[in-house]
Amino acid sequence: MLDNLNWWEIGALLLLALLIFGDRLPTVINDGLRMVRNLRNMARSATTDLSKELGTDIQLEDLHPKAFIRKHLLSEEDEQAIRKPLQGVYDNLRADVTGVHDELKDVADAADPRGRTSTATGNTPAPAQRASYDDAT
Repeated sequence: MLDNLNWWEIGALLLLALLIFGDRLPTVINDGLRMVRNLRNMARSATTDLSKELGTDIQLEDLHPKAFIRKHLLSEEDEQAIRKPLQGVYDNLRADVTGVHDELKDVADAADPRGRTSTATGNTPAPAQRASYDDAT
């Protein structure tokens, strides 16, 4: 959590906390730590209660809806059955997009007046000189 803070910043934060809270700083730290401890205990008891109700072993990370469904409601076969039609659609779409991209590239190469074929050989054409305002006056 404090990985991106250096020693000077941590010291400045401690000095600021001392200036704000003064003599009450130790009690404020104790209250904060007690609150964090209580939150951890509440989360732990909620996961154990949910685990007892569902009859499976649930960790706190498993409470994300996608992870929960994948781990506890779908089997491997069900997940593969759901992914199979979508994977086919994805592969077809990717092939179509690649084909359109290649066709557009061919059209752009054909329509380019400078000729892109020279860039493929490594001979880059010099950029065209623009007429400046000074040349016109």
